[in-house]
Amino acid sequence: MDAYGVSGFTRSCESAGSLPRHSFCSLLRRNFLGRRFFKEASFSIFVFVLGFLKRCLFTCAVTAFFSGAAFADVAGCPEGTVISSISYEGLEHTKKRVVERELLNKAGEPFSAEKFEAEKRRLEGLDLFTEIEASCDGSALKYRLKEIFRWIPAPASKTTERDGLMLGVALANLNILGEDIRAEVQYRTSTKHFLDNNEYAFYASSPYLLTLPLGWNFEFSHTDSYDDIRDYHDNSWLWDLDLDYKFLPHMSILSTVVGRNLKNAAFLPEFGAGFAFDYRDSKIDSRKGIYYEYMMTHVGAGDNQDSDCDVSGGESCKGMGGENYWELLNDARAYYTVSRFVTGATALVRYRPGDVKFYDYYSHGGVNSYRGRYGDSKRLGVHEALLNLEERFILLDRQPASIAGVNFFYGLQLVAGFDGSLIWNSGRPGWDNYEGAVYGGAHLVVPAIDRIRFEVGYSPDRGEPKYFFGIIEKVSTSRWRGR
Repeated sequence: MDAYGVSGFTRSCESAGSLPRHSFCSLLRRNFLGRRFFKEASFSIFVFVLGFLKRCLFTCAVTAFFSGAAFADVAGCPEGTVISSISYEGLEHTKKRVVERELLNKAGEPFSAEKFEAEKRRLEGLDLFTEIEASCDGSALKYRLKEIFRWIPAPASKTTERDGLMLGVALANLNILGEDIRAEVQYRTSTKHFLDNNEYAFYASSPYLLTLPLGWNFEFSHTDSYDDIRDYHDNSWLWDLDLDYKFLPHMSILSTVVGRNLKNAAFLPEFGAGFAFDYRDSKIDSRKGIYYEYMMTHVGAGDNQDSDCDVSGGESCKGMGGENYWELLNDARAYYTVSRFVTGATALVRYRPGDVKFYDYYSHGGVNSYRGRYGDSKRLGVHEALLNLEERFILLDRQPASIAGVNFFYGLQLVAGFDGSLIWNSGRPGWDNYEGAVYGGAHLVVPAIDRIRFEVGYSPDRGEPKYFFGIIEKVSTSRWRGR
């Protein structure tokens, strides 16, 4: 402990000559002890988050079977009224089965206001409706829904550790054929390296394949961008197909197939499989429940795959070539709400034994990973653990709105929390691999991109506040930030 303890700094104080010994030593001790206290306290929070997640995984799983909360009657639907029929109002583009598969109240069964609150959150999670209401005419139950705009010709943006703020154009359809199928094409360029760092992409996804509970997500993209964090030119083509088969109401089998052709490196195939437990009330803006996912993915085609880098063309081939490693992923999330306060705890751990090249190293620093610093080459690693404990205050809950016939919604949340960052290359992580930070900010909840985030982070290791802008919830962006 002497190498890191106060005694080492005391000896340094004894040799100080330019300042009075007492003032210099006092200042140094206060600074050192303050930083050490924050680091120990933040590591304690890191351990607390893990414990909190374990308790939530057990408690929420039990309470999911034994919830008996009382709910008031909904819009003149008396609790316990046997439902004779169900009808819908406002479905101009959405097919009825998209709504019906989310409903918990059924014809021939007693109406439950508790079930309505749950199905309302599930329907909100589809991101297709700005308003969801229910009313009864005798025993006939009617759902009134107002659909969100489908076509979005709009500016496109995202924020990454590598490229910073990226801006461009996009065209999206949020509900193709009324089947809750989303498709989007977009072009973005970095504001930091304008028109030099570019990205072209096509995305399509849906939680169902026709009538099968088989969620799918497809991506096809091309990146032409210099990565100044890892110091190489990323000229790559990527296609990615992810499948999520829900064989039980809260359990899914997952699989992924990816092909990535990285110029000057190799063709990098990926194959993965896993499972997930999902007890969240909504996949978007979750406020109650738990989520746990485990994935095992193999990346690369073997150790002997050579680089296709052309040295004669003046290109740098430093460390390029094929990869051969496994990625073991654990993603745990827990949410609990009291009044307008939403507490969330999340943990993302990715361990990758094998041959991982520098161009696939994780980077910690930025709005999508760790808000105590900006992304740079000083915090890169093969393995990572990201911990987060966040408190949200619902200042303005989701509000429907319409402008010139375009329906949308908005909301405002104030956030404060703690980020824990652990990144390392081999063996077991040590104290030097860990950093902690606190942050606060405001989130504007909107359709299509979930939220727009304005946040300020602070870590004593950095000594000054960091300012961040981002879109989509961090728990989601942290998963694909390396792409």
